[in-house]
Amino acid sequence: MATLPRQASTLALAHALSAAERGLAVLPLSRTKLPALRSPHRTTPDRAGPPCHGECGRFGHGVYDASTDPARIRALFAAAPRATGYGIACGLPPHHLIGVDLDTKSGTDSSAALRELALRHLFTLPPTVVVLTPSGGRHLWLTGPPDLVVPNSAGRLAPGIDIRGAGGYLVGPGSRTDHGVYTVAPGTAHLAPAACPTALLRLLLPPPRPHHPAPADGSHGRGLVQFVVGAHEGQRNTRLFWAACRAYENGLGPVLLAPLVDAALATGLTEREARATIASAARLTRHRP
Repeated sequence: MATLPRQASTLALAHALSAAERGLAVLPLSRTKLPALRSPHRTTPDRAGPPCHGECGRFGHGVYDASTDPARIRALFAAAPRATGYGIACGLPPHHLIGVDLDTKSGTDSSAALRELALRHLFTLPPTVVVLTPSGGRHLWLTGPPDLVVPNSAGRLAPGIDIRGAGGYLVGPGSRTDHGVYTVAPGTAHLAPAACPTALLRLLLPPPRPHHPAPADGSHGRGLVQFVVGAHEGQRNTRLFWAACRAYENGLGPVLLAPLVDAALATGLTEREARATIASAARLTRHRP
């Protein structure tokens, strides 16, 4: 018998609350796997200023709605009565989740491609949570270091392998979609997400850009600092990491260390968080902070 909409939404909420108890931030999804709440700004696409990521206080900002707070989660699902699933936001503490999506629609063997990558780069995938998709694919759950920002990517590692990182989400097990139900693979439900192997983590991070001399007037350095100052909650670490990478690649790292820390403090990061993120950028670009 087909699951009734109300029953499907109740089940999705129960699964979402269970995930939140494990420290995973969740949001309601529709049967199409998209966020179930429409943007409150859809009627004003030309609103001035940067995109709103929930600063307005209303629901409908996609992954930025994600929460581990049971009261907020219940309110999200109450506002989305047709939700039949839930998404799990990646890149957030405490797990800093990274999703490796092994797709089957590309016509390639993504699992074999991942095994080939592991052999070539000398890493082994540890036992971890595996979620089976209705189409026959798999989602591997891994965790990353708190001071690194892993971006989303599609097919960059190999055809059929997509990565869900900061700003992305995974469809949670128990979610019902137009194509079926997402389930946890047998033997993995009791596992915690495993740490991403260092060699794989290097492959997931953006490659360092070639070095270009900085403009003599220092305008590039000022631009990087302003880029960090303009960050909103949810993008502060990402912007700081990007700006620090560009600073070190252009030979401005030591000069901009203090200004970048000050800019990060102005956005609400702590000094410890800021210095850790800048140090990660320095390591990635093979410099010493």
